[in-house]
Amino acid sequence: MSSSIPRSAAVAAVVTAALAAGLLGGASASADDATAGAAPVRIHDIQGTTRVSPLAGKPVAGVTGIVTGVRTYGSRGFWMQDPQADDNPATSEGIFVFTSSVPTVAVGDSVSVNGSVTEYVPGGLNSGNQSLTQISKPVVTVLSKGNTVPAPVTIWAGSVPDAYAPEGDPAAGGSVNGLTLDPETYALDYYESLEGTNVRIGTSRVVGATDPYSELWVSVKPFENDNRRGGTVYGSYDAQNTGRLQIQQLAPIAQQPFPKANVGDWLAGPTEGPLDFNQFGGYTLVANTLGRHVDLGLEREVTERQHKNELAVATYNVENLDPSDPQEKFDALAKAVVENLASPDVVALEEIQDDNGAKNDGTVTAGETLKKFTAAIVAAGGPAYEWRSIDPQNGNDGGEPGGNIRQVFLFNPERVSFVDRAGGDATTPTAVTGTKGNAHLTLSPGRIDPANTAWENSRKPLAGEFLFRGRTVIVVANHFGSKGGDESIVSHHQPPNRSSEAKRLLQGQAVNAFVKDVLALDKQADVLVLGDINDFEFSGTTKALTDGGALYPAVKSLPLSERYSYVYQGNSQVLDQILTSPGVHHFEYDSVHINAEFADQNSDHDPQVLRFRP
Repeated sequence: MSSSIPRSAAVAAVVTAALAAGLLGGASASADDATAGAAPVRIHDIQGTTRVSPLAGKPVAGVTGIVTGVRTYGSRGFWMQDPQADDNPATSEGIFVFTSSVPTVAVGDSVSVNGSVTEYVPGGLNSGNQSLTQISKPVVTVLSKGNTVPAPVTIWAGSVPDAYAPEGDPAAGGSVNGLTLDPETYALDYYESLEGTNVRIGTSRVVGATDPYSELWVSVKPFENDNRRGGTVYGSYDAQNTGRLQIQQLAPIAQQPFPKANVGDWLAGPTEGPLDFNQFGGYTLVANTLGRHVDLGLEREVTERQHKNELAVATYNVENLDPSDPQEKFDALAKAVVENLASPDVVALEEIQDDNGAKNDGTVTAGETLKKFTAAIVAAGGPAYEWRSIDPQNGNDGGEPGGNIRQVFLFNPERVSFVDRAGGDATTPTAVTGTKGNAHLTLSPGRIDPANTAWENSRKPLAGEFLFRGRTVIVVANHFGSKGGDESIVSHHQPPNRSSEAKRLLQGQAVNAFVKDVLALDKQADVLVLGDINDFEFSGTTKALTDGGALYPAVKSLPLSERYSYVYQGNSQVLDQILTSPGVHHFEYDSVHINAEFADQNSDHDPQVLRFRP
């Protein structure tokens, strides 16, 4: 999910706060005072051979260059570049000049700048992000106009190394900031060596659809972990897909509409502009010239309909659905359930909000949300689904404040029965009971181990018992803790700190223990654990869920190139999963791609469907 704060405003706020706190270094009461007596330096002297300028915090004077790009919104300023490069590939010849107000220079101006060298960390010092070397508090003198802009450096498949990043220096807490850049060996070093430089890419495939902030992702490596729908698949922590690059444009959207591109489309011809670094994607080509959008007509997938003796179970994160959402969202989600998912017998929903959405007034019921959604499904030609859920305690399950998101079971009563066993509530745990070969839940629906600290400020698993053609099926719907707080893959720590994994590891262990309780009574029990796991199929979380062979991640039954349910920063990756117990012998699994690859989304997740014969 995206922040509700506009990104331009967020960037400006961070800049303002950092300046006020003196975090950018070199701030002084007067730029003229700060640069008095400072010796002239070249841009490559400021950039240096590491990520942090050797002149950080110091005044500079007489820094000359040609203006290559001007930004009049967000983090206002301009880029300039020295047309006379040195012979060191590790030193950039371009730099951003942060003006705070709308710049008065134009592309092609030759300028001389006095100011302070600062290292601005997009997202704040605690984000783990790399810093952007810039000149702040500038005094700018235009020397001449209409000059030829330095020729762009072409970024292409052959120029970007296959290795992603060097390992951070243990003596510096795993940071790469102090390491000399090696742009011929590491992709992050290569991009850093071009920070602020005028760069260019040729015709490139879109691997991350246009988002609401008018930015998209391309890959300059057409065959890097590609899939048949045009994306680039993230398959391990060591395969970061080095060809990905974020694209923005310098022209305000009101002046020049940004293309609405889907994964698999192309930007044809040259895209050219300065290479920036921001908190929402790292290295970003901010285009003066944008390639032509070529729409290749990506279509939303439709899964197969289950046979009459097959049970179809799906999971779908519907992204904070509540009654205040427009009817169009309900209708689109309902149509997807009926047409793209072929009306599964059971649907586990994540992110169903309470009856007044994000209004924080103590409301926890979600009956109105579910009435509206199930009615929309009927109107779309689907079954009259019934539902089961447990209302959370107010404010205890995380998510959007006041929203009280929870998991919900929808089921088609004409195809499957829900076994109701009363007593389940927000704090009472369900357990496993029964005799050998005949496991049941004590409460259905019921929450799994809700008092466990693993679920603090997080959604508790919802377990339900179903009957299909006389066979018991236990389904556990999950929405594990988010990745909030993790460092980006462009962090100055390499490998980056993934602090959120600790909670999900505990959550995976708790669910695994519950499944083992079921299997202890009936080793052939049909158990499905599904939902928004918020983690990859190769992660420690998934390993915890599958410990001891209790579960199998069904997504691994798919070819590597088809394992994804979410697209983040151009990486097609797994977040949503369905895991099966050993008793689920034969199944068909489908990650139904209807959202994550598209600029127009009804949710940011793709639903998952599993069909099997209990």
